[in-house]
Amino acid sequence: MGKNNKAKRAAKARAEAQTVNGNDTAAGTEDSLEQAGPSSSVPTPPKSGSPSPANATPPESAPRPLEEDDDVSKRAEQIKEKGNQAFKAGKYQEAIGDYTKAIELNPIEPAFLTNRAASYMALKRFRPALDDCQQAATLQAKEPSVKTLLRLARCQLALGSATPASSTLNTVLSLDPKNAQAIQLKKKISDLEGHLKSFKNARGKKDWGMARLALDKCLQGIESEAEEVPIEWRVWKVELELTKGNWENANSSANDALRLHSNSPEVLTLRGLVLFLSGKIQQAITHVNSALRFDPSHGPAMRLRKRFKEVERLKDEGNTHFKAGRHRDAIDKYTEALELVGAAEEEGKGGQIRATLLSNRATTLVKIHEHERALEDTNISLELVSTSFKALRTRGRINIALEKFEDAVRDFKSSIEEAQKDGSTSDADVKALRSELKKAEAALKRSKTKDYYKILGLQRDCTESDIKKAYRRESLKHHPDKGGDEEKFKLVVEAHGVLSDPARRERYDLGEDEDGTNDGMSGGMGGMGGMSQADLANLFAQFNGNNFSNFSGGRGGSSYHHSFSF
Repeated sequence: MGKNNKAKRAAKARAEAQTVNGNDTAAGTEDSLEQAGPSSSVPTPPKSGSPSPANATPPESAPRPLEEDDDVSKRAEQIKEKGNQAFKAGKYQEAIGDYTKAIELNPIEPAFLTNRAASYMALKRFRPALDDCQQAATLQAKEPSVKTLLRLARCQLALGSATPASSTLNTVLSLDPKNAQAIQLKKKISDLEGHLKSFKNARGKKDWGMARLALDKCLQGIESEAEEVPIEWRVWKVELELTKGNWENANSSANDALRLHSNSPEVLTLRGLVLFLSGKIQQAITHVNSALRFDPSHGPAMRLRKRFKEVERLKDEGNTHFKAGRHRDAIDKYTEALELVGAAEEEGKGGQIRATLLSNRATTLVKIHEHERALEDTNISLELVSTSFKALRTRGRINIALEKFEDAVRDFKSSIEEAQKDGSTSDADVKALRSELKKAEAALKRSKTKDYYKILGLQRDCTESDIKKAYRRESLKHHPDKGGDEEKFKLVVEAHGVLSDPARRERYDLGEDEDGTNDGMSGGMGGMGGMSQADLANLFAQFNGNNFSNFSGGRGGSSYHHSFSF
């Protein structure tokens, strides 16, 4: 009789479990809750303090009394029902807690897993929902459940896994060809597959605008929150930001990807590339080294590390040659580094590191007076990074040398603006830029009247010795007794009078009015612009017998004597 009573109590418990309402639908979700299937067996409870995983197979153990097994099953069903009530009330996190407790009591009951999955999905936490659905589908492998598979396909779609979602849905339609939810879901999966195909085609053709549009469509076609976007899509987003040269967004996207996938060699390598293109070579090397710690054979990381180190070496050697005055050697090193950096669209045409190397090479070219080449480098550098005050300053100097004074003034003004925005720029740098701007404005003003440097054929950074040699050369060339032009000769003397006097030259360079015919005598050297009597005697001794006394004599002398102020 005792055994018959036990059997009756067990049958009653199972009947109660089957009648628990598990088919109510939560507001805002198409999925319904499920009840435990009648064929489910009752597992051995996990050891205390060490809950079994949800898909664990209960270990072999000594038989327990049937009453105890029935009590566990009943408690699990009661807790599941409590979870159902929380779910219907929209308390999804509370429902997850209840379903988890039920799963701990009975980890091989698929209904508990699919109900918890529904709660996760209501919170748009599709990753754990996917895990629960996969475990439930495994438990139901012999008798597949359309509801479980639909939920699984929806999770796969939400996480951007279009191919697995399509495969799962094909199974659903083979079981229930007219299932309305499946048909509706199939359209969404098909759309996502189309957008992914469009993205890959556009990317292959380097049609970056179309690729960005297709990726945006992919993101709009899934339900998951940003944290659950596929890692591959995150990588694509960074790559597309690089093609636009949008360094701020590329950095931000790479940081987000790394925060969510800190152990991914692919993400670490990509972050290293972004840092390299941003001009942060040491940080870039650190990231690719981290990628290689997780995967020592990761090919992209190995190649990038070698490339980064070589660019750093060449750049440093170029800088060393420049400081030592070996300008040709410096140019060669910068050129080698630029070839390694490249100008690929996928890498933002070389980014900040290329801009810096071009600016460095331009500065070096200025030193050897190759201004046209220097201007070309600087223009490309500023196309890559328009806010570099150093590149703007270099271009301003080049434009002065090329006598493009209006452009020079504009560049120095822009350089000052960018330097003031840059928190690392010193007050001394800004002050120096203001001085250069003033000189550029003075050069612009002179260009509309007289340019004493040009008259003597001199660079603006010429030395006193250069001025003296130029004066002698131009005086001989334009002296009227040698068939030269008297007016040009007067201008030569006037230019020398200003430039040979350091104080007058400084005022002239700063844009102050300085006329070579004014009284600018220095040390009693008179109107010959600071030349000594011996210098003048040597100069005019070259005029085939025209001696100095005749040149500087009385009013009845040569017609050009009046151009000097004695």
